[in-house]
Order: sequence, then structure tokens, then C-alpha cells
Amino acid sequence: MPRPLTLHPDRLFPANPATRDLARDLYREVAHLPICSPHGHTDPSWFADDAPFGNATQLLLVPDHYVFRMLYSQGVAMEDLGVGNPDVDPRAAWRLFAERYYLFRGTPSRLWLDWVFAEAFGIGVRLDADTADLYYDTITDALATAAFRPRALFERYNIEVIATTESPLDTLEHHAAIKTSGWQGKVITTYRPDPVVDPEFEGFRDNLKLLSDITGEDCFSWQGYLAAHRKRRTFFASMGATSTDHGHPTAQTANLGSAEVESLFRKVSSGSFSAEEAELFRAQMLTEMAAMSIEDGLVMQLHPGSFRNHNARLFEQFGRDKGGDIPTRIDYVRALKPLLDRFGNEPRLSLILFTLDESAYARELAPLAGHYPCLKLGPAWWFHDSPEGMRRFRRMTTETAGFYNTVGFNDDTRAFLSIPARHDVARRIDCGFLAELVMEHRLEDWEAAKLARDLTYNLVRRAYRL
Repeated sequence: MPRPLTLHPDRLFPANPATRDLARDLYREVAHLPICSPHGHTDPSWFADDAPFGNATQLLLVPDHYVFRMLYSQGVAMEDLGVGNPDVDPRAAWRLFAERYYLFRGTPSRLWLDWVFAEAFGIGVRLDADTADLYYDTITDALATAAFRPRALFERYNIEVIATTESPLDTLEHHAAIKTSGWQGKVITTYRPDPVVDPEFEGFRDNLKLLSDITGEDCFSWQGYLAAHRKRRTFFASMGATSTDHGHPTAQTANLGSAEVESLFRKVSSGSFSAEEAELFRAQMLTEMAAMSIEDGLVMQLHPGSFRNHNARLFEQFGRDKGGDIPTRIDYVRALKPLLDRFGNEPRLSLILFTLDESAYARELAPLAGHYPCLKLGPAWWFHDSPEGMRRFRRMTTETAGFYNTVGFNDDTRAFLSIPARHDVARRIDCGFLAELVMEHRLEDWEAAKLARDLTYNLVRRAYRL
């Protein structure tokens, strides 16, 4: 007999009854606010073409590295899940997932997926080997209907804006198609220059050549290279971009003199450089991007601390973003000082800092954001985008940085239907945290109500200039 799937209305709220009652009241005030998703990796072609998603595996399994990394860790071949294998039987891949769904007990993926199954598709029994085909057919049949087209789902879940992430080499043709389609949904882009600022990025010199072709600038000269970035940033802004994003291995910044940086650029653009020189160039480019942000007003995001593609064999076979990225320790205080010496007191710069190194929250990040006018703290990110991760973030940063040096929540996801699921988790956790502060007489109840709305909606709009 299948076990029932039910979402408890008080899930994630504090266990203390009085605190839980207050958290429930706060949540009721924000549960239906619009979703602002200012940083993510959804595919803009979904909204440009508005084509059906296809089947359950294509929608919920193949794009979600949280899901397939767990299955891979338990010995399931990526190809058998449909990753990099368009010839896989999608029903067979789904069965592999369903048979092992128990692996996700206690994880945020379980929370998100159960929400999708129950709320989006109305499924009332739990996923397991016995219900695998029921799930696959229910989801796949629903995806063939107009109500489950990408634009309809965007509107159903009251999404106000989604920001996708593209490189300077992207033509943004899907964003152009959205703009001219007459559809009122707001899907904007984000400038992610990693392929043309990281000398160790695969195909870096070819990328510089393509950037030259796109912009008409000589990207093998330092001044031409900078001019090309300015042109592409302007183009991205014309397509709705309000922010840039930088996925560097570290938070290192630099402020080299003109002769030094031109010499360094000659090395990296020729392909003859050391690992230390590659790091120095990335560091300099963060400072250059900060200068450009002051010029054009784009908010700057820094996502450091991931040892990307740690599994070399997996990277060689399947490419980037296949669940093989691992967090590392990060220094912010010394690493950011060259940039902050130059721009730290500049009110026109807005730099949002993220981390995978939770040990830096209270020691470095909260004190930095609690002092420098240009700095804000991004929410708990990636491996810490979870109930406990969100609680740790609030507990370790609030006393020093306050709430208003943070930027609300962003989901940072490739899996479309996890967007409303993740935002629901964040709203519940924040309401629980605020309720605890009220019960400890550290906040008034009216302040908590105001903060709940700010953390859910107002801060993200303000931080990302939406």
C-alpha cells in the first residue's frame, strides 16, 4: 500500500508551540508575496519558446545537480540518469531515481521535491519503486497541458522576475525573443564573464577571439579587452541585466599599476602564464569589474570558494556543472582589501558577497558588510541553501551585520519548479527565526512583521535594483 504524501502546514517552524504560532502568523503575511529570483541558471529558451518540458526526467532529474550527485555517490551511472545521454529511456531513468528516493531523507532536495510533487502536480502518495510509473505518467501527462508550459508556471507561482546567467559570448537571442513576444513575464539576464576573465577556463584564448569578433575590439590588447567588456555590459543592460556575477576560485582582488597589468595581460592572452599569474589576473579583473560597475550601475556578485570540477574524469566526460564541485576555505579580509582600498567607501558600488565557507560568516563577512558601504551579504548559498544552513547564516551574521546589510533570498537553481519550493523554505525559516527573536523579547512583533516582508521581498528588489 503506498504511503501518503502530505506537506505539514507547520513544517520547518520552531517546535515550541508559542513560537510556532507566531512563526505561522508571520508566514501567513508573506507566503503569497511575489517571487523575485535575481540570480539563477534557468534556461531563457524555456520562456522564449514556451514549449512543453517533455517528461518528468527532463524536468526534474536531468537539470538538477543536487539530485544526480547524490545518486552518483551511490553508484548510479550518470548516463543511466540521462545526463549527457539523450538516448536514455526517460522512464527507466526515473525508475532508478524513484527506487533510491529514500537517499534524500533529511536533505533539502527532499523538501523541494516533495513540495513539487504535492503542490505542483497534486500527487498524494510518496515516491518509491512501487509508485515510480504513477509519478512518471502523472507528471509527464501534466507537462503536455497548457497549464504546465513555462510561461503558465511562471504566472501560476507569481514570479515577478527571473534573472538568468549568461557569458559575454552569448548572443542573448532568447532574451530578445522574450522582449518582442508581447508576453509580460520579466526574464532578465546577468553578466557572467568567467569564460573571458579566467585564463584557466577551457578555451580561454578562443573565447578572447570570439569576444573580439562580437565586439569589434582587439581583445588581445589590454585597452581593447576592457572596451569589449564595456560594450557587452551595455548590451546586457539593454536586455534587462541589473547585475554581474563572478564565480572565482577565491575572493582575491588586486590593484596593479598600468604597466604591471598590461604585462600580465600579455602573458595570459598569449597562453603563457603560471597558476599564480592566472590568479593574479582574476584578482585584477574583480577590481576592474568593480570600476565598471561604478560606471554603469550594475550590481556585482562574487561567488567564490568552489573547487569546481573536482572529479576530473566526470568533467572530461560530461563537462561543467555536473555535481563535482566541492567547497573550500576562503579568506575575505585580506583578499578583498585591494578592491576595498580603492572602492570600499564608494556608495555607487554594490558588491554582494557569497560564501561556501561558513566559518567566515561571523569572523569576516558580517564585520566587513557591517562596515563598508559597498558590501552586502548574499544568502546561504549552494551547499548551505538548506534549513540548517539558512538558520546558521542568520544566527552568525545578524548581530554584526544586521538584517539590512543582507539581500533577501535567491534560489540559484537550474530546476525551474524548485524556485517556488526553495522560496517557500526560505520564508518559513526566516519567519521562524524572527519569531524566536520576538519570544526572547529582542524584537517587537510589529518589527518582525516588517522584517518578514523585507526579507521576503523588499531587500531583494532594492539590492538588485529591480
